[in-house]
Amino acid sequence: MALTGTYERTVDDKLRLAIPRQLRDGFREVDSEELFLAPGNEGCLSIYSKAGFEAFATKMASVSTGRVQVRNFLRLYYSQAECVQVDKQSRIRIPERLVKLADLKHNVVLIGVHDHVEIWDKERWDSFLSQNGSQFDALTSEALDLSLPQG
Repeated sequence: MALTGTYERTVDDKLRLAIPRQLRDGFREVDSEELFLAPGNEGCLSIYSKAGFEAFATKMASVSTGRVQVRNFLRLYYSQAECVQVDKQSRIRIPERLVKLADLKHNVVLIGVHDHVEIWDKERWDSFLSQNGSQFDALTSEALDLSLPQG
Protein backbone atom coordinates (compact mmCIF):
# COMPACT_ATOMS: atom_id res chain seq x y z
CA MET A 1 0.00 0.00 0.00
CA ALA A 2 1.39 3.40 -0.96
CA LEU A 3 1.97 5.80 1.91
CA THR A 4 0.11 9.07 1.27
CA GLY A 5 -1.21 12.15 3.01
CA THR A 6 -0.08 15.13 5.05
CA TYR A 7 -0.32 15.16 8.85
CA GLU A 8 0.59 17.96 11.24
CA ARG A 9 1.98 16.79 14.57
CA THR A 10 4.09 18.04 17.45
CA VAL A 11 7.33 16.73 18.91
CA ASP A 12 7.09 16.66 22.70
CA ASP A 13 9.78 17.59 25.22
CA LYS A 14 11.04 13.99 25.26
CA LEU A 15 11.42 14.11 21.44
CA ARG A 16 8.51 11.73 20.91
CA LEU A 17 6.35 11.90 17.81
CA ALA A 18 2.99 10.20 17.33
CA ILE A 19 2.68 8.37 14.01
CA PRO A 20 -0.82 8.80 12.52
CA ARG A 21 -2.85 5.60 12.29
CA GLN A 22 -3.13 5.81 8.50
CA LEU A 23 0.64 5.83 8.16
CA ARG A 24 1.16 3.16 10.85
CA ASP A 25 -1.26 0.90 8.98
CA GLY A 26 0.74 1.47 5.80
CA PHE A 27 3.91 0.38 7.59
CA ARG A 28 2.20 -2.63 9.15
CA GLU A 29 4.47 -5.63 9.32
CA VAL A 30 3.72 -8.83 11.16
CA ASP A 31 4.79 -8.53 14.80
CA SER A 32 7.18 -5.64 14.13
CA GLU A 33 7.23 -2.51 16.27
CA GLU A 34 10.40 -1.26 14.60
CA LEU A 35 10.78 1.59 12.15
CA PHE A 36 13.95 3.07 10.69
CA LEU A 37 14.73 6.78 10.79
CA ALA A 38 17.25 8.07 8.28
CA PRO A 39 18.39 11.37 6.80
CA GLY A 40 16.21 12.55 3.95
CA ASN A 41 16.77 15.15 1.28
CA GLU A 42 16.11 18.89 1.50
CA GLY A 43 16.50 18.80 5.28
CA CYS A 44 13.86 16.25 6.29
CA LEU A 45 14.02 12.83 7.94
CA SER A 46 12.74 9.63 6.35
CA ILE A 47 10.89 6.84 8.13
CA TYR A 48 10.97 3.35 6.63
CA SER A 49 9.45 0.07 7.69
CA LYS A 50 12.00 -2.66 8.39
CA ALA A 51 11.25 -4.23 4.98
CA GLY A 52 11.46 -0.85 3.25
CA PHE A 53 14.81 -0.09 4.85
CA GLU A 54 16.14 -3.52 3.87
CA ALA A 55 14.95 -2.99 0.28
CA PHE A 56 16.81 0.33 0.17
CA ALA A 57 19.92 -1.32 1.66
CA THR A 58 19.76 -4.07 -0.98
CA LYS A 59 19.56 -1.43 -3.72
CA MET A 60 22.53 0.44 -2.24
CA ALA A 61 24.56 -2.77 -1.99
CA SER A 62 24.45 -3.01 -5.79
CA VAL A 63 25.94 0.47 -6.27
CA SER A 64 29.66 0.55 -6.93
CA THR A 65 31.72 1.99 -4.08
CA GLY A 66 34.50 2.89 -6.50
CA ARG A 67 33.42 6.55 -6.50
CA VAL A 68 34.13 8.75 -3.51
CA GLN A 69 30.64 10.34 -3.72
CA VAL A 70 29.01 6.93 -3.26
CA ARG A 71 31.25 6.05 -0.31
CA ASN A 72 30.58 9.42 1.32
CA PHE A 73 26.83 9.05 0.84
CA LEU A 74 26.87 5.57 2.38
CA ARG A 75 28.91 6.80 5.35
CA LEU A 76 26.67 9.79 5.99
CA TYR A 77 23.44 7.86 5.48
CA TYR A 78 24.12 4.71 7.49
CA SER A 79 25.97 6.48 10.31
CA GLN A 80 22.87 8.56 10.96
CA ALA A 81 20.16 5.95 10.29
CA GLU A 82 18.68 4.32 13.36
CA CYS A 83 16.13 1.68 14.30
CA VAL A 84 13.44 3.08 16.62
CA GLN A 85 10.70 1.34 18.56
CA VAL A 86 7.03 2.24 18.28
CA ASP A 87 5.45 2.43 21.74
CA LYS A 88 1.90 1.50 22.76
CA GLN A 89 0.69 5.04 21.92
CA SER A 90 2.12 4.73 18.36
CA ARG A 91 4.96 7.12 19.16
CA ILE A 92 8.60 7.00 18.22
CA ARG A 93 11.44 8.81 19.94
CA ILE A 94 13.58 10.79 17.53
CA PRO A 95 17.25 10.75 18.56
CA GLU A 96 18.51 14.23 19.42
CA ARG A 97 21.17 14.17 16.70
CA LEU A 98 18.47 13.55 14.05
CA VAL A 99 16.30 16.33 15.50
CA LYS A 100 19.30 18.64 15.06
CA LEU A 101 20.08 17.29 11.58
CA ALA A 102 16.58 18.14 10.34
CA ASP A 103 16.30 21.26 12.52
CA LEU A 104 12.99 19.99 13.88
CA LYS A 105 11.17 22.26 16.25
CA HIS A 106 7.90 21.66 18.07
CA ASN A 107 5.59 21.65 15.03
CA VAL A 108 6.29 19.12 12.29
CA VAL A 109 4.59 17.73 9.21
CA LEU A 110 4.61 14.06 8.22
CA ILE A 111 4.04 13.32 4.56
CA GLY A 112 3.56 9.96 2.90
CA VAL A 113 5.90 9.49 -0.08
CA HIS A 114 4.97 6.13 -1.59
CA ASP A 115 7.34 3.75 0.26
CA HIS A 116 8.40 5.98 3.15
CA VAL A 117 7.28 8.90 5.30
CA GLU A 118 9.12 12.19 5.57
CA ILE A 119 9.25 14.32 8.72
CA TRP A 120 9.62 18.04 8.02
CA ASP A 121 9.84 20.99 10.35
CA LYS A 122 6.55 22.78 9.65
CA GLU A 123 8.17 26.08 8.66
CA ARG A 124 10.56 24.31 6.29
CA TRP A 125 7.67 22.31 4.74
CA ASP A 126 5.60 25.48 4.25
CA SER A 127 8.60 27.09 2.54
CA PHE A 128 9.10 24.02 0.33
CA LEU A 129 5.44 24.14 -0.72
CA SER A 130 5.53 27.85 -1.54
CA GLN A 131 8.72 27.43 -3.60
CA ASN A 132 7.76 24.23 -5.42
CA GLY A 133 3.97 23.90 -5.42
CA SER A 134 3.50 25.97 -8.59
CA GLN A 135 5.90 23.63 -10.46
CA PHE A 136 3.66 20.57 -10.04
CA ASP A 137 2.73 20.29 -13.73
CA ALA A 138 6.34 20.62 -14.91
CA LEU A 139 7.52 18.15 -12.26
CA THR A 140 4.81 15.71 -13.31
CA SER A 141 5.92 15.84 -16.94
CA GLU A 142 9.56 15.35 -16.00
CA ALA A 143 8.85 12.48 -13.60
CA LEU A 144 6.64 10.70 -16.13
CA ASP A 145 9.19 11.22 -18.91
CA LEU A 146 11.87 9.65 -16.70
CA SER A 147 9.67 6.65 -15.94
CA LEU A 148 8.98 5.89 -19.61
CA PRO A 149 11.31 3.51 -21.43
CA GLN A 150 13.77 5.43 -23.56
CA GLY A 151 13.96 4.23 -27.15
